[in-house]
Amino acid sequence: MKKFTTELLAPAKDKETAIAAINAGADAVYIGASCFGARKNAGNTLEDIQEIIEYAHKFYVKVFVTVNTILNDEELKEAVKLINELYKIKTDAVIIQDMGLVKLAKDGILPPIPLHISTQCNNRTKEKVKFFELLNIPRVVLARELSLKQIKEISEYVPSIELESFIHGALCVSYSGQCYLSKYIGGRSANRGECAQPCRKKYSLCDSCGNIILKDKYLLSLKDFNASKYLKEMVNIGVKSFKIEGRLKDKNYVKNTVLFYRILLDKYSNKTSSGTIFTNNFTPNINKTFNRGYTTYFLNNREMCFNFNSPKSIGEEIGTIKFAKDNYYAMETDVKIHPQDGLCYISKDGVLKGFAVNRVEEKGNNTIIYPHKYEYIPKNTKIFRNQDTIFESELEKANITRKIASKCILKDDILFIEDEDGNTAKVKISGGEIAKNKEKAKKTFIKQLTKTGSSDFYITSINIEQEVNFYPISVINELRRKAFNKLMEIRLINYKQAAQGMIKDAEYPIKSCDYHENIYNQTAASFYSNCSCTVTEFAVESKLPARQIELMRTKHCIKWAINKCKSKENLFLIDEKGIKYPLKFDCKNCEMIILSPE
Repeated sequence: MKKFTTELLAPAKDKETAIAAINAGADAVYIGASCFGARKNAGNTLEDIQEIIEYAHKFYVKVFVTVNTILNDEELKEAVKLINELYKIKTDAVIIQDMGLVKLAKDGILPPIPLHISTQCNNRTKEKVKFFELLNIPRVVLARELSLKQIKEISEYVPSIELESFIHGALCVSYSGQCYLSKYIGGRSANRGECAQPCRKKYSLCDSCGNIILKDKYLLSLKDFNASKYLKEMVNIGVKSFKIEGRLKDKNYVKNTVLFYRILLDKYSNKTSSGTIFTNNFTPNINKTFNRGYTTYFLNNREMCFNFNSPKSIGEEIGTIKFAKDNYYAMETDVKIHPQDGLCYISKDGVLKGFAVNRVEEKGNNTIIYPHKYEYIPKNTKIFRNQDTIFESELEKANITRKIASKCILKDDILFIEDEDGNTAKVKISGGEIAKNKEKAKKTFIKQLTKTGSSDFYITSINIEQEVNFYPISVINELRRKAFNKLMEIRLINYKQAAQGMIKDAEYPIKSCDYHENIYNQTAASFYSNCSCTVTEFAVESKLPARQIELMRTKHCIKWAINKCKSKENLFLIDEKGIKYPLKFDCKNCEMIILSPE
């Protein structure tokens, strides 16, 4: 028997994507409302969120809504109204960043909806997580940069709080909540859901003498996160919720990724939701959907987590060039390549280039590729496929459904039906005629009862404990329909919706805080004061400090990346506009800091 129970948490940018994630096996989905979400372009109406909740709760899947930007005083009032509306439609939790909302919850102004602390709160120490545990917060979303060892230490230090950890998707190069580069460059604040993604832009690296070390490279662009090979360890050290990033990703990306992790996670733990996933033999493959190359980041050992050549999808490595001639390439590959596939490679000057496949021929041991547009590619160049047309077509057509197991007993003219969670409904059956062929009547009854069709249930067993009369097929079908409808009503009545406990007093782990705590309203300032923390400065969104400040703090170190880890030289980033940003290196903690220009 499996020891642990864990949650697979999926992103959803809209209703269609949320339902696809649920069908593919998500135990919970997180989605943005019309405002106050850290992905401003992924908002949804209350009506759509309510529809998602109604669908999700049938399978005991939870729905969390992001309210995870920092808020000014007026927005805080609007956020309270929004959270009240979310509570009314039975939202399972809200994910928050602004401590003003925690203060309002303590004061009884928010409804008793569970508060989950966003990764935007820079949750990377056991002391910080302990603080939230003392407040009586039920869940904290951990920083992506933590190692397995650090997660284990936190789990052992705060055993009564749920730990949510990212396992897949795009990586912010900065500690979440600690990036002010987008705000500084163009006024678009990451903490306000408006990040312009300056980390995906080109930079040059120079020394204090102005010598260019690297020119026009994507020096802050990271690969995508993939923790799949460490899921078992993460389960064993106490991670409760396994989170997939991607609230801007499309439906196909989400259902492929969720199904992949559902199959894998089921090997190590029980799920928190109900239902069995049916896929019509579709096999998910995370290498075939958008990715910039994968990294396990800092989970086990420091690795090459960056991709200086491009922030675009590179896909899966499929082979190498044997030779290029006239208008075609001869490739050595073990995979089937199809017309209209998208292939790409890193050129000699370090640029990601790509082409569409026009025609494919097999000649001996060579796969001959005729590109849509020919450009010479040197021998032994690695080739990647970032667009697999056959897989995308299969993914689009994949009929992935979710159904709840149930078993039936016919006894004393009553049909009892029980689902996998122990909910039971019963329906009286009446009428019918004494069957001339009792065995045939029984077989017909069982056959029609098992035809669940588009129902949310499927039947695993039927136990007949009485003689079965002859019933018209339409009568049996109606009996089945009534039984399942009644069972679903009972399931929803019995759905256990969590409630936020009373927020308690606790002392903040540091005694004073500046702009790093992202305080944007007076209520949040009051929260910190009540937690014995002196507020010396509000967020940069209120007023940019006149002094030099940290624009970003990151575990990604360019010195390490270029094998100059022990070098004492001063380094600078230069953006595409020629602005020079000093770099500072905290070698004790293995962190790099980007400072504002002097």
